[in-house]
Amino acid sequence: MRSYRTLFRTPEFTPFLLSFAADAAARTIGGLALATLVFRATGSPLLSAASMFGPQLAQLLGATFLLSGADRLPPRVILSGLALAFAAGTAVLALPGLPVWAVFAVVLLQGLVASLGGGVRGGLLNEILSKDGYVLGRSVFNMLWGLVQMAGFATGGALLALLSPRTCLLLAAALYVLSALVTRLGLTARPPRSSGRPSLSATWRTNALLWSSRPRRLTYLGLWVPNGLIVGSDSLYVSYAPQAAGTLYACGALGMFVGDMAVGRLVPPAVRPRLATPLRLLLAAPYLFFVLRPGVALSAVAATVASVGFAASLVLQERLMSLTPDDLAGQTLGLHATGMSALQGVGAALAGALAQLTSPATAMTLMAAGSITVTLALAALGRHEERQPAVPGTHPGALSEPAATD
Repeated sequence: MRSYRTLFRTPEFTPFLLSFAADAAARTIGGLALATLVFRATGSPLLSAASMFGPQLAQLLGATFLLSGADRLPPRVILSGLALAFAAGTAVLALPGLPVWAVFAVVLLQGLVASLGGGVRGGLLNEILSKDGYVLGRSVFNMLWGLVQMAGFATGGALLALLSPRTCLLLAAALYVLSALVTRLGLTARPPRSSGRPSLSATWRTNALLWSSRPRRLTYLGLWVPNGLIVGSDSLYVSYAPQAAGTLYACGALGMFVGDMAVGRLVPPAVRPRLATPLRLLLAAPYLFFVLRPGVALSAVAATVASVGFAASLVLQERLMSLTPDDLAGQTLGLHATGMSALQGVGAALAGALAQLTSPATAMTLMAAGSITVTLALAALGRHEERQPAVPGTHPGALSEPAATD
């Protein structure tokens, strides 16, 4: 599958994207509104940030308990049910007089179930598209996420200038309901990809099984660590250039868009596997120049060029899918999404601590150097793995035993 026309003619792909767009818009507008509401109530920047980004960290806990459901539950039922649950939770957050502790209780619950949603959605995309269309479809998915984020933050900011945060939260709840309706009406009912009941023990066993393969471990680390360290650099835009942070974030989004489009649409499938390391190096290298404290114009160019390297995730996700049976696609991608969110949070915290001790420019440079070091180390380990003889009757990264069921 080499064209967008063919991609959008694929049954269910368009409603799948529309339901995700409504969900992403709800998360963006709702997160901004909630952070504003908490800040006005408490005056605390820490609590405001935690209300907006706390669900990402809660996903790590959710991955420990819920991820087996990504392959063991019907995807349409789960996605529409999760959207309705988020709509109800967001409506609760809009209640007048809700204490701050109750706000964070709802945020924690939303983060827990979000880990399941990411795995279900990723596994469903793998089912809707053919094998040769996954990278192109995932690139469109990533581009849509970037565009919705930009539009959602801009729209959310404009709405907050006109409406109260609680009204904006109710609007976000309505968008979640819209996502549930599109999912229910636009997607067909599919059976679970894997048999057995979702459970804590099933989640742990499958996570351990996925992690037991050295090629998959290296792929997961390649998806998580270099990306997370550079997101840490990105998190310092506000402190590096307070008056131009929006410009830098917009340039970064532009670079991501270009990278995903180029890798998904223009790069031949035979060439893509060779781009994983170069793209990860590109992701970090421009940030080394921040030690010179460039002005806004050069910083914007560096952010744009560097963000093209985020397309490495497309290459590595394709590799991950080639190493994993289809009936574990949901939990495999859910584990990836959860680990990436967690490492991005760790990267932001580490970059902030370094900036506190040195300067934003120095911290960004150090994070980039760390990312390059990790990328080169993983590339060397990958080459060593390729030189190892495979066990007869298997291929590298194959599961050594079937996933356990309950």
